[in-house]
Amino acid sequence: MAGIYIHIPFCKKACTYCDFHFSTSMKYMDEMVDAICAELLLKKERLAGAQIGSIYFGGGTPSVLTAAALHKIFNTITQHFTVAHDAEITLEANPDDLDAKKIAELRQLPVNRFSIGIQSFFNEDLIWMNRAHNATEAETCVKRSQDAGFENLSIDLIYGYPLLTNEKWQSNIQKALELESPHISAYSLTVEPRTALASAIKRGKQVPLNDEQSADQFEMLINKTAAGGFEHYEISNFAKPGKYAVHNTNYWRGVPYLGIGPSAHGFDGTNRYLNIANNAQYLTALSDGKLAETVEELDQYDRFNEYMMTSLRTMWGVDLNKIKNQYGPAYLQDTMKNIQPFMERNWLQLEADTVKLTHDGKYFADYIASELFLIPEDHL
Repeated sequence: MAGIYIHIPFCKKACTYCDFHFSTSMKYMDEMVDAICAELLLKKERLAGAQIGSIYFGGGTPSVLTAAALHKIFNTITQHFTVAHDAEITLEANPDDLDAKKIAELRQLPVNRFSIGIQSFFNEDLIWMNRAHNATEAETCVKRSQDAGFENLSIDLIYGYPLLTNEKWQSNIQKALELESPHISAYSLTVEPRTALASAIKRGKQVPLNDEQSADQFEMLINKTAAGGFEHYEISNFAKPGKYAVHNTNYWRGVPYLGIGPSAHGFDGTNRYLNIANNAQYLTALSDGKLAETVEELDQYDRFNEYMMTSLRTMWGVDLNKIKNQYGPAYLQDTMKNIQPFMERNWLQLEADTVKLTHDGKYFADYIASELFLIPEDHL
């Protein structure tokens, strides 16, 4: 099944660490919804004949949209695409948006999963991040959603920032477990260029991040979620058995999907499509009936390297038979040679015909994957 990703480029506030594309002005929200619907129509033939197994509203903050706006987008999708009856339909939401009225409105829509950007259950941390919600809202929105019938939830947490002691991090994980969310996404804070956090560190107003702290808190995360019955199915994602995020799992497995909205990416199985990360230019293009995208043509090496990067991050690992059948014996031979040093370090393990990260290897996942990339010169 294919997927649809819809980027909603609006936020109430700019978080100190965020470099995603968004605007804090809601002035053109109605025009943006119209443009998103227009883009869906222009791209519908790319998934012709495919059944839609997942729809994901990301951002930005999709929960700032009105129920009427979301309904309009859903109408466009259901009229022009074939959506599976059991499709996973996720809405990223901030706790401050999920009051009783909003949840009741969302309950009338096809949305069946929330990904809630809690980040921390401590007020001082939320203030430091410049989040729009407080600690009370972080907890009550989960319970309120569950009471309304939204049991398929994911909680987002962040670790590795200066204010987060190990004791507070243990408390955050414990709170997420006690709230009985079947899915937890947890990310080590990174300093992205052109963010408020990067500027504060550069000016000496904020201490740099500590890699050792991040590693220690990652270890706590792995151990505590495992004790709570969660599977560590992707580097940053933990779920109760069978509760994996369908949409994101399809990304890692190379399933085609449409990318809709400013800055959204799409993938057709061969090439990647990149929408412009500029609201005004996106709106202008769509109002003229044009797509505001560029095409990134992926050659066989690009596709192999992407497969290596995404698959290695998951508990399913890299399928050596797929490499042989899809990319050829030379790729398999190079892969077998390149994994040897990491197997000797006990960072990779070979199970039947699958290469997987070991516990120690999870701390170096991106580095290991990059060392397994192949370039044309390898086969000259």
